[in-house]
Amino acid sequence: MTFFDRMLTLQFTWRDGVDVLLVALIIYNILSLIRGSRAMQISVGLLLMVAMFFIARLFDLGALEVISGQILFYLPFAVIVLFQQEIRRALARMGSNPFLTFFHKGGDGIQRDVILDACELLAAKRIGALMAIEGAQTLRMYEDGAKPLDALVTRELLVSIFTSGGPLHDGAAIIRGNRISVAGAFLPLTATPDPKLAHGTRHRAALGLSEESDALVIIISEENGSIAAASEGVLHESLDRSMLLQLMTERFGELP
Repeated sequence: MTFFDRMLTLQFTWRDGVDVLLVALIIYNILSLIRGSRAMQISVGLLLMVAMFFIARLFDLGALEVISGQILFYLPFAVIVLFQQEIRRALARMGSNPFLTFFHKGGDGIQRDVILDACELLAAKRIGALMAIEGAQTLRMYEDGAKPLDALVTRELLVSIFTSGGPLHDGAAIIRGNRISVAGAFLPLTATPDPKLAHGTRHRAALGLSEESDALVIIISEENGSIAAASEGVLHESLDRSMLLQLMTERFGELP
């Protein structure tokens, strides 16, 4: 029986439809995760290597089939090494899945107006700042080595933390609910190349954390006083109060 004969005898049931839908959903999410990154180019190269193996087998090219077969044997290990950042990001996003976080709504009790007031004041005075607002995923692993505060979020406290010359000026403040958990925290830098080659350490740290968690990270530039925010690996720049509030609403939902 030929391949086409076997295809004609297949019976398609609703289980097959669900199976195909789930596989398509997984592939779509993988492509969305690596779209526009260096991993996309690597994926194309890996697919070409797989295609080379089947082409060699189809046309009975012995030497090429053996070589490509040996490469495919080590391919799973290469995928783990090459895509370790994307794998971490995917596992982190699984934690923010609405089915897994149904009973844990991140961002509860966030003093949005207070944070917005502080951002406007910091931007007006051109005081550099980095604030990570915790979502459903905990940021406690980034608190090691930071200065514990556990203080109520106020405009004055945020401004004093980031005032130049202070011991906590260069780090990030992690906001959990209506409290500042720590200040002076060091966040992971993004490994994604910066196409503009213009972003400093604060922007790269904000992107890095947003790639590995569901936090909203706010950046105030001390060079020009502009406000930016990173969410889900995307940097939103030149924000005003209403635009930043919209990002908060998209990230944490409407106020109760």
